[in-house]
Amino acid sequence: MSTTILDRLIEPFADCLTTEAAAKITALRADDVIQQRIDELADLANRGALTQEEQGEYDRYLAAFHFVTVLQARARRLLKT
Repeated sequence: MSTTILDRLIEPFADCLTTEAAAKITALRADDVIQQRIDELADLANRGALTQEEQGEYDRYLAAFHFVTVLQARARRLLKT
């Protein structure tokens, strides 16, 4: 498996995880308000109807989602060991 820049950035955080912290990280979910906004933006994106401002907002959500997803994967790995 190749190491991405994001993996390398997350590594120091992942190395500090306790079992309790890892469990909390794997349970992280967007709250209802944020999830609703992401869903709205995704719908607009699928229809090609995002404004430039909305595209920037959507991109930021996707970047945050990706960060959390990678961190959750590391936390799950820790919990398996």
